[in-house]
Amino acid sequence: MPASIEQADTMASGETSIPSEAGTAAANWQPVMHDEPTSPDSAPAAPPGGTLIRWQYEGMRSALLLKPRWHLLHAHPLAILGLLCFGVLLSLLVQRLWIVGPANFNWSPLLTGWLVPAATAWACYALLHRTEAVEATLAPSAAHLFGLLAAQGALLSALFGLAWAALLRLGYDESSLPPLAHRALWIGAWFWLGLAQTLTLWRGTRRKGQALLLAAALLALAIAESEGERDTMWIADASATASEQRPARLRLTQELMERQPHLLSERLQALRPQRKGVVDLYVLTFAPYAYEDVFRRESALVAGVMEQRFDAAGRTLQLVNHVDTSNEWPWATPLNLQRAIRHIARLMDKNEDILFIHLTSHGAQDGKLSANFWPMSVDAVTPQLLKTWLDEAGVRHRVVSVSACYSGSWIQPLQDDGTLVMSAADAEHTSYGCGRKSDLTYFGKAMYEEQLRHATRSFEQAHAAARTLIDEREQQAGKNDGYSNPQIAVGDGVRKQLEKLRRRLDAG
Repeated sequence: MPASIEQADTMASGETSIPSEAGTAAANWQPVMHDEPTSPDSAPAAPPGGTLIRWQYEGMRSALLLKPRWHLLHAHPLAILGLLCFGVLLSLLVQRLWIVGPANFNWSPLLTGWLVPAATAWACYALLHRTEAVEATLAPSAAHLFGLLAAQGALLSALFGLAWAALLRLGYDESSLPPLAHRALWIGAWFWLGLAQTLTLWRGTRRKGQALLLAAALLALAIAESEGERDTMWIADASATASEQRPARLRLTQELMERQPHLLSERLQALRPQRKGVVDLYVLTFAPYAYEDVFRRESALVAGVMEQRFDAAGRTLQLVNHVDTSNEWPWATPLNLQRAIRHIARLMDKNEDILFIHLTSHGAQDGKLSANFWPMSVDAVTPQLLKTWLDEAGVRHRVVSVSACYSGSWIQPLQDDGTLVMSAADAEHTSYGCGRKSDLTYFGKAMYEEQLRHATRSFEQAHAAARTLIDEREQQAGKNDGYSNPQIAVGDGVRKQLEKLRRRLDAG
């Protein structure tokens, strides 16, 4: 039996005749820290290996919700340092698996992210700062408690990180995972981490009430820190393809902050007024999710098709959240959308003209259209908000196109006699093609690029044809949650105006 294990077993039995220096220290310490030392017969067998391996082994056991075996652990300063370094090394290795292809090491995250470990160390000290005799089932010191939590957290984080790496390697990411699956993974990981941490704190101290409060506070702090935008320790190599590169982030400079309000005003003022006796189509595109290029591309595609095929040149405005377009187009915020609707309503002849709005982003089952342009906070647009703004502006004839998962939830709130509303999916299914590697969404490509650009000017005919194309392509791609099932509802009032517009355009 290795000497280190003999010392641990002897220490557990309460013997003091250990020939080594470490054994003598352990023997002197044992009667003070344990009122009722564990007997040799009842002490569990120590795992093989050295000090760091024992810490990791006990960390794994505590992660599986088993009771800590404190008598096997030696909380030496070098051991605690080794645990922290081991956690960083695990993160380094796991995060490398998150990037497919070449990657460069990014050292800056090593200087941040230490708030939770510092708070954990303080919580352990708060629970065990007094020198007193404790039972064998309790942590001998704050260092023991902190060390076990560090080992536990490193192993659980690595496990969850490996699971995420596996999903990425299978072609999934935050945008392509169904929202319910993504939410279940998120809740499951935090629940288990919180449960393991809470049990360890609870079992390690007599102060049960304080342990529960501190465990809840530490979990809330960890979740809050994870929700912020943080760099990872690896960044995709600059030579990788554009679809694999990390999206550029918005820098809120003074020049940009001053430019954006003027840009919105300039773009609105540049819109042409209505023509008497002519059914004009005014166009708004809205792409609020900054970190998927597919939405910016779809916004530009739809705007181009409307200008080319529906005589909307000079009457088209894009609202886009993207670093590359911040000096070209106003940001896609709810307030900018509301302002644009109001301005266009003043320009158009409300008795004959039509306002077309295309919204493209990720969607949720509650109808909210995802918005993300960190560090700027952008609220989500809902069908109820859009209907309110259109009603308040007095827009009578409307075409609303929603390219997002679960966008069928927009149909019922918006449908009326003066509205054509169509969606890329029904209210129960995801749409397809909204990931970083997609040029266009399946709906955007079939509906606008293939049908409205080349085949027809009828939105109803284009939508019917697009449904068939989308179904075929989703089956070929192996979409596993069922047909997206695009929806459409058309009021008689707007159908008449669209037919007048189509006849004028077809006549040339």
